[in-house]
Amino acid sequence: MNIIKRFFGKTEQRAACPSWDALSGHGTATGHMVNPRAAENLSTVLACVQAISTAIASLPAYLYRMEGKVRVEDTTHPLAELIRRGPNEKQTWPDFIEFIMASALLRGNALVEIVTDRAGHLQELKPVPWEWVSVQVLPSGRLAYDVTEITSIYGGQGRFRRLLEGEVMHLRDRTDDGLLGKSRLQRAAAVVAAGVSVQEFAESMYRNGASPSGALESDAKLAPEAYDRLKQQFNEAYTGPQNARKVMLLESGLHWKQISVSPEDAELLSSRRFTTEELARIFQVPPPMVGIWDHSTFTNSETAGKWFATFTIGPWCRKLEAEFARSVLSAADRATHQIEFDLSGFLRGDHGARWQGYQIAVSNGILTPNEIREAEGWNPRPGGDDFPGKQTGATPGA
Repeated sequence: MNIIKRFFGKTEQRAACPSWDALSGHGTATGHMVNPRAAENLSTVLACVQAISTAIASLPAYLYRMEGKVRVEDTTHPLAELIRRGPNEKQTWPDFIEFIMASALLRGNALVEIVTDRAGHLQELKPVPWEWVSVQVLPSGRLAYDVTEITSIYGGQGRFRRLLEGEVMHLRDRTDDGLLGKSRLQRAAAVVAAGVSVQEFAESMYRNGASPSGALESDAKLAPEAYDRLKQQFNEAYTGPQNARKVMLLESGLHWKQISVSPEDAELLSSRRFTTEELARIFQVPPPMVGIWDHSTFTNSETAGKWFATFTIGPWCRKLEAEFARSVLSAADRATHQIEFDLSGFLRGDHGARWQGYQIAVSNGILTPNEIREAEGWNPRPGGDDFPGKQTGATPGA
């Protein structure tokens, strides 16, 4: 064995995988194990992941080819065809983007298998659930992805196979080692665990609470049979939300003693509000985008939407564009092609800003009327390829 080791050099080793550790559960001081499934039980985490993944999935994606200094949309490229008809037989393009974005947000990593034909031409893009993946570092330093398929829409039956770096697209959240992304749930596990604790406390209060809450005192010692009967009758008559605020009838020298506090006195509502804001902060989502309307007005909510597009969606789109270029496009295509997610789609809901921007673009010779009509999904019109005033020799905007 030693001779073999010396001859072949370093043996294959498993890489440290923080995101895999997060999937198996990350313990906290509260005793909660934080993982994606548990975290999505918190409405704020679910809303943040949905807001980001569905927003990016709704954006138009285009593949461009550079012809000198001119950029032309390439509709015949295999990647453009997958954008148009769907990356695989089971998913549309929005479904595909939503899937990999949710995986990256919750698990720190998203893996996509790149399927090609014998000639190396792109055929399909198949997302692989990160729970199926175990990452290895090969002696060359490159990554290998060992996939154990579980029964799924692709027909996996528990068989094992290995994918190499050139066969996958690997989208990462921020990484600590340059190899694997690290889950935000693990980076801020204490915040997520606090949210789970507050939610469990509220559920327990409403499930088990009696209103009014307190203790029953007796002047005499109760026999075991009397105690059991009193406990059963009390639970049936006064516990649970359906029995809230019922009038309590006492007999046999029993007295009621108030010993608990209301949710307002316990500041439960304030704790839940603070936790929701903390969770939104983890995903860098403005509170109004996930239904937190405290201190919100129409003006600052509109500004929050623009902030969301610029500082949350924009960086993720750039990561997607760079990873598609690095992994999906061939070495020859990387020099001439680029994929782009069109963020102008966020302006579709703001008609005034959109049309004002078009007016500025036309008057300054940036867009022609037909280019604007194309962006709006309308057919071109005669003379719409010229800037206004061009026929008369006037300058744009004159």
